[in-house]
Amino acid sequence: MKTHTPGSEFEESTLGTLELIQQGEVVPSTIHPDLSEAENILSIERFNLWYGESQALYDVSMGIPKGQITSLVGPSGCGKSTLLRSVNRLNDLLDFVTTTGDMKLSGRSIYKRGVDVIELRKRMGMVFQKPNPFPMSIFENVVYPLRIDGVRDKSLLSETCEMALRGAALWDEVKDRLKDNALGMSGGQQQRLCIARAIASQPEVLLLDEPCSALDPVATRKIEELLQQLRGDYSILMVTHNMQQAQRCSDNTAFMYLGQLVEYGPTLSLFSNPALKETESYISGRFG
Repeated sequence: MKTHTPGSEFEESTLGTLELIQQGEVVPSTIHPDLSEAENILSIERFNLWYGESQALYDVSMGIPKGQITSLVGPSGCGKSTLLRSVNRLNDLLDFVTTTGDMKLSGRSIYKRGVDVIELRKRMGMVFQKPNPFPMSIFENVVYPLRIDGVRDKSLLSETCEMALRGAALWDEVKDRLKDNALGMSGGQQQRLCIARAIASQPEVLLLDEPCSALDPVATRKIEELLQQLRGDYSILMVTHNMQQAQRCSDNTAFMYLGQLVEYGPTLSLFSNPALKETESYISGRFG
C-alpha cells in the first residue's frame, strides 16, 4: 500500500489515475498519513474478490478506526457494497465468489480457515438500503438477535429492547406500542428499528449499506442525527452515494473506483484538500 501526503505536489503524477484503472492497471492507493495513527477495529489487507471470472475488488488495503464513522463513496458499481458485504462475509453465500487477502477484526483474521462465520456475523450489525423489519411486533424485532441465541429471560429481553430503542432514538416514539406490528411504522421509523435490532447484541462494528437511500429528507436527517449519537460507542462503516451525507456524518471517507481504493483520509481533509485531482472532481460532482 502506497502512502502519499495530500498536496498539490502530487497533481502532475496522478493526472491519469482513473484512466490507468480503466485500462486494468492496479494503482497504489493514496492514504492520508493522519490515518496511520488511528487505532483500527478492522484491518483490510490486500483484499481481492472475484464473481466467477470477473474481478470486483483489487488489492484493497485500509484500516477502519475504532469508534469512528467511515464512509465508502464512489460511482455505482465501484465495489463499495461488495467490500462492505465482505466484512461480514455475506458474499460467502454466493458459491461463485472467491477471495484473496485478509481482513482482521480486533486483530484476528475473519477469513482464516475454520472461522465460525455465524459467530462472526453476530459481532457485526448490518443495516441495508431498504428497511427490512420482520413481520412481527416492534419488541420481537429488537430482541430477535437474543432470541436466536436462546435468551428467554424476560427482564433481560425487556432491558435490551429499551436500551436498543433508546440507542436508536426511537424509544419515546414507540414505548407505548411495543406489541404493534413493526410493518405499521413509517419508513424512517422502520430503518431506525433495524438499527435498534442491529445494536441489540452490542456488535463491535455496524455496517450500513446506503441506509438513507429509500428515505425522505426528514427521515434521512433523523438517521444522520442518530449516527452522531452512535459515534464513539460503535465503529461504523457506511456506504453512501451522497457526498453531502459523507461530509456531514463521517470522520473518514474512502473514494473507490472500479473496484480499487483510490484515496482515503479524514473527511475534512479529503473534502477540503484531496491529494488527487480525480478525488476532487468526484466529490465536487464534475464526474460520477
